[in-house]
Amino acid sequence: MLEKFKLKLINNLTWIKLNPTPRQDKRKLVQSTEPFFIFVKSNDYYFNQDAYLDYLEILKIASKKNSGNGNGIGKKYYELLEKSDLSKEEKVNAKKELDKVINEVKKGELESFRMKIRNIHSQPFGGQEGGRKMHIEKHGFTIIRIYGKSMKKDIIESPVESIRGNPHPAVYPEYVIQQIIKLLTQENDIVLDPFCGSGTTCVAAKMLKRNYIGIEINPEYVNYAQERLNQTEDEQIEMVFI
Repeated sequence: MLEKFKLKLINNLTWIKLNPTPRQDKRKLVQSTEPFFIFVKSNDYYFNQDAYLDYLEILKIASKKNSGNGNGIGKKYYELLEKSDLSKEEKVNAKKELDKVINEVKKGELESFRMKIRNIHSQPFGGQEGGRKMHIEKHGFTIIRIYGKSMKKDIIESPVESIRGNPHPAVYPEYVIQQIIKLLTQENDIVLDPFCGSGTTCVAAKMLKRNYIGIEINPEYVNYAQERLNQTEDEQIEMVFI
């Protein structure tokens, strides 16, 4: 089927339900996940990891603000340097570089760092030949700078949503659909849902300033979806589940 339509699967997202519906059957586990498959027709596809689950960056920034003045950063490396068999000159140079990289972390220029000290840590990349291995042999240490943002995983956590008066038996949370739309589309793109149901995809698209097309054969669902869209403003829901 994939070859026939020239489709390629690039990700399988999993919605983890934080409040799954209880099941009375003692011989089956409670179903607490649902999959979303992302297919593409070429390698030239839009994929915005920064917009997807962007609340992770907000949480990370808040965590750094609440973690104090950062005086504990690198403390263990200072202690290890004192215990090491590096020469006095090597220790002085190592501490200078350690001070420098710690300041970069405090200013937000780096996400984190690792320090390798000769005869204390295993050599970088299993001791293979390379710049870091040569540096640690010559100077007694090497520093590995770590750049980057929060790792974005193929998991979306959200409670099951219940909307009063919704006639559809299985409604996806707007938050979950928003994350997928933000990952795969830009503002003013067209979002198509060929099985529109109660209109959640269209509502999420409208909130995120995307154009939308919904297809549904059930007149009751169509009317309800239209009512939801009429009441929807062009703004996204920001939700954090802890």
